[in-house]
Amino acid sequence: MIYDAIIIGGGVSGAAAARYLSAYRGNFLLLEREEDLCCGTSKANSAIVHAGFDAKPGSLMARLNVAGAKAMPALSRELDFPYDPIGSLVVCFDTGDLPRLEALKRQGEANGVEGLEILSGEAARAMEPHLSRRCAAALYAPTAGIVCPFGLTYALGENAAQNGVQFSFDTEVTGFSRENGLWRVETTRGAFRTRAVVNAAGVQAAALHNLVSRRPLHITPRKGEYLLLDHTAGTHVRHTIFQLPGPLGKGVLVTPTVHGNLLLGPTAVDVDDPNGVDTTAAGLAEVAEKAALGVEDLPLRQVITAFAGLRAHEDGHEFIIEEAADAPGFFDCAGIESPGLSSAPAIGQLVAAQVSQALNLPENPDFCPTRRAIPDPRKLSFEARQALVARDPAYGRIICRCEEISEGEIREAIRRGARSLDGVKRRTRAGMGRCQGGFCAPRVMELLEQSGIPWQQLTAKAGGTSYLLTGPAKGAD
Repeated sequence: MIYDAIIIGGGVSGAAAARYLSAYRGNFLLLEREEDLCCGTSKANSAIVHAGFDAKPGSLMARLNVAGAKAMPALSRELDFPYDPIGSLVVCFDTGDLPRLEALKRQGEANGVEGLEILSGEAARAMEPHLSRRCAAALYAPTAGIVCPFGLTYALGENAAQNGVQFSFDTEVTGFSRENGLWRVETTRGAFRTRAVVNAAGVQAAALHNLVSRRPLHITPRKGEYLLLDHTAGTHVRHTIFQLPGPLGKGVLVTPTVHGNLLLGPTAVDVDDPNGVDTTAAGLAEVAEKAALGVEDLPLRQVITAFAGLRAHEDGHEFIIEEAADAPGFFDCAGIESPGLSSAPAIGQLVAAQVSQALNLPENPDFCPTRRAIPDPRKLSFEARQALVARDPAYGRIICRCEEISEGEIREAIRRGARSLDGVKRRTRAGMGRCQGGFCAPRVMELLEQSGIPWQQLTAKAGGTSYLLTGPAKGAD
């Protein structure tokens, strides 16, 4: 089979490219080296929809950040994923830094960000009582928000699948060749032929680009460590709290999450390992120390987990979304670091426009722009919840007590593609609560095995060799 386009990478950018490409008529395939979507950068980030004041005016990053943020509210309604426009504050601790804060405001306005306002320290603390008493002023951005990065990525991917995009997981790309005007994509599961390639491989995007182009890209994995606090700390702040940006980015933030937790982080350390997501005592101590500079009385005893993620930092700190000049039909979607999550809708639209124009693809008259999430009984009225349980009693059996996740939700997550504890966790939050899966993991494992996954292949993380079981218990059948 010859595909019109093959997308490499199942993060939020690849899923967005697939979703928006599916609005055109063609044969599309997404290749992902892991067992599921959302296994790289998209699974471990700040979950922020940035307003768009931080990127350099005139840059692609600035344009797509603002466009993506504007598109997010409507997209969340279309694809049924959590999004909350809570706004953000950038805190300035010294009146001597006021010119920098004002410059940030002017930069945001040049980028098209609406509603930016510089507040006095007193006005900012009135909005956020736990804000540092050292706060001299703050930049308020009402158009900033928070989102579920897993929910967004899965929503885009599921909608793409609804519209005909095919997916191949556990499929790592190993090389390319050009033959008869087509790309031959070599993988660990054989070769695929296609008219166009979309390279959305995150921290590996430069390595793939450099296989086909004499004009090299360079991407540095930039590690960020985070602390996640329990629901009991989730209302400590009501807005995303930034500090004035530094050379390595936006610094350590404090923010609520759409699921009611409190998130602190990230650090910013350039690493050599493209899979280096280990946490360190020094890194987590830095998160706690720097977060406390902006927000007082942080309830750090409520930390329930720590994690790290990687950002794909391109040397010019710019998104690279274009057809490679010396590789016709090879479209890069590279250097997608922050604000990549915020920009995802606009990134997907731009990639789809470039590819469809190059291939002269007609619009798909059957394109369906909507998708429904897994039913969440907690969001239903009592009567609606009763009706759901009457239709499927599994929705009345709670498996994850911390997050109140039902068996019905877990079974639906597995039906939609979850094949590991992490796959279930990211789709439903089973295992994301205070006990971090200590009570529900065995039952989730049973449900995964009942779905047809042999117990020997059950993993905690997304595939790989993180096997959960080594053998039957003594005396078991």
